[in-house]
Amino acid sequence: MSMEKSQVGRRAGAGPGALLLCRAEAGSVAPAAQLLRERMLLTGAGEGWSVLVPEGKPWLHGDEPVDRVLTGWAAALAVGAPWLVLALWWDADRAGYTLASGFRRPVGYVWLADGTPAGEDEAMRTFAARLGLDPVLDLESLDALTKPDPEADARTRLRGLLAVLTRAGVALPTGLTPGEPADRLREIARIRPDARQIERSGWREVVRTEFEAVDHSRLGPLLPWSGTPAARALSLTQLTTGLPLTAWGLRRRSAGWTAAGVLLLAHGALGAVCELTRPRD
Repeated sequence: MSMEKSQVGRRAGAGPGALLLCRAEAGSVAPAAQLLRERMLLTGAGEGWSVLVPEGKPWLHGDEPVDRVLTGWAAALAVGAPWLVLALWWDADRAGYTLASGFRRPVGYVWLADGTPAGEDEAMRTFAARLGLDPVLDLESLDALTKPDPEADARTRLRGLLAVLTRAGVALPTGLTPGEPADRLREIARIRPDARQIERSGWREVVRTEFEAVDHSRLGPLLPWSGTPAARALSLTQLTTGLPLTAWGLRRRSAGWTAAGVLLLAHGALGAVCELTRPRD
């Protein structure tokens, strides 16, 4: 890698920043976003899409880099929700995305600041499949982002990714551009007429609002009080997964992963209680 190319990449990378795209209307995202216990701004991002703009910068004050923080947040939002969450992140050295969907393993891709691909091609194919993108035209465009291009830095790669997503309905508000300083993103989101403030909440309110969000989703047969075999199996999985995930999140001081673990434990515990108190024939 030439010194000139490295310097161009670093200029494009600027400071750390992030955006969280949710494939749902703001009304559905708002209660679920409270589980992150972070101050954020929520606004529309196209038909059937919303975007969360972090107001704080936990990656500057803790041990976790921005990509790990955003992966935890995306996973926490996607747990128990019938919609996808796409985290876009960048810092001075790299940029990339993480796509989270329910209990499936998150998938992501990374570019170095100068645009050099540093991910696996299979991740792009999984990304396209989960979003329901065109397996030929859209995948061809995504595949181009995994090839060397001396004219494309990390910010350009993220813009290319968003250009493909416009065909899936994504339309970020003007100015909410990956690579921009986090403070500027926050100010742009704040002046949007449909902007909502996501405030920090206590865990009891977080769990209650998340249950309300799930209760109005298409996951009826999986709800703890439905009494179906699938619901019982899901509750057991949530308990066995939530405990180590919460412990790991607390140990790493990761707000996103801790929130995901607590939410799994809450869902699983509620399912166990419902099953124990259910009248027997």
